[in-house]
Amino acid sequence: MTKAHSKPRVLIIAEAANPEWVSVPLIGWSLARALSDVAQVHIVTQIRNRNAFLRAGLVEGQDFTAIDNEALARPLWAIGKVLRMGDGKGWTALQAVSAAAYPAFERKVWRKFGADIRAGHYDVVHRITPLSPTITSPIAAKCAAHNVPFVLGPLNGGVPWPAAFKSEQRREREFLASLRGAYKLLPARRATLKAASAILTGSLHTASEIPAAFKNKVIHLPENAIDPARFTKTAAHNAPRLRVAFVGRMVPYKGPDMLIKAALPLLESGKIELDMIGDGPMLAALKAEFSHQISKDHLRFHGWLAHEQVQDVLARATLMALPSVREFGGGVVLEAMALGVAPIVVDYAGPGELVRDGLGFKVALSDRAGIIADFRAELTRLTNKPELLRTTGAKGRAHVQEFFTWQAKAHQIAQIYDWVRGRSAQKPEFFNPEL
Repeated sequence: MTKAHSKPRVLIIAEAANPEWVSVPLIGWSLARALSDVAQVHIVTQIRNRNAFLRAGLVEGQDFTAIDNEALARPLWAIGKVLRMGDGKGWTALQAVSAAAYPAFERKVWRKFGADIRAGHYDVVHRITPLSPTITSPIAAKCAAHNVPFVLGPLNGGVPWPAAFKSEQRREREFLASLRGAYKLLPARRATLKAASAILTGSLHTASEIPAAFKNKVIHLPENAIDPARFTKTAAHNAPRLRVAFVGRMVPYKGPDMLIKAALPLLESGKIELDMIGDGPMLAALKAEFSHQISKDHLRFHGWLAHEQVQDVLARATLMALPSVREFGGGVVLEAMALGVAPIVVDYAGPGELVRDGLGFKVALSDRAGIIADFRAELTRLTNKPELLRTTGAKGRAHVQEFFTWQAKAHQIAQIYDWVRGRSAQKPEFFNPEL
């Protein structure tokens, strides 16, 4: 193999990366590991992830380095939990506290790897996590000063709360959300963007927050993907009636109650079945309100399920319904599509961008009454369209296999590495999120 075609040497900063967790840590782990197929990678992560890395078979010092920043991160995390005012709530408050701890983590990373970066031992430095665009990177400017390309992202978050759902915002304790935009005024934020060679954004909203001076560096790349080894089933589409599944936390902004109310006439008449997968503060009330009037053969509350069990239930569905009004990424949409199950979503933020023409169904973002009415109309229409659901599911599955596996995403990022290193003159563009 010639040097021109050798794999680039990449230092990956993934403060949150853990194969045994979900959400951002799983994204950090999955993407970092997939990139080892296209690059010689060394992962830098937080000490709390060390044991999980070792259990996954990675060798410390060779494959990864764990940075101990717990003396600062642990008390700040405790403060963040208090500010959240409830488990699973107040994400903006938690993010604000995390932003205070992160620069210290990168300073330790630079002390450990700065000499190697200056000496040219790495071709690229890529910060995968944090995903939040509000958290700056002190290392970015240092890399630029030594002509080492710095890749930032994918970044996502901060999607505005819809005006019609301010009560849901209050119930989620998102009191700081209205102040989030202040991060754009931070000098360190502009310095980070200026120093970055490429800025990967996971949504149109995040891309819209990048100043015009840096738009030439922006590449749209949703942060979510799927592991084919975890999604081995294919929907059979042999149910005698429309079988709908909801997967998510039972909280107001995800709309589990809106879905049940939209489906109510069809459930009562036996035209559809509905599987509700997930736990949360609304679960008990939803059971109390609807279980007595709808047959358990038509409406099933599964509660929390392990990941492999979610796949088992979801693969028996013909439609995955997500009436959420505020999703940054919408990974469950890709998971449904990976199984050949067509999604129906609210056309807003992550899910609305993932569900393109022919890959699923969308209803307009409106108020609660409007979303319920529109979901009911679509569910009614789709009860008599089994072949449409089958073909839509098949197209979605093929789309995910081509663009949204972690391996596919790694190969997309490999093109970005070539571009920032001057090996390719054309900035990569994988798909237009506005289509």
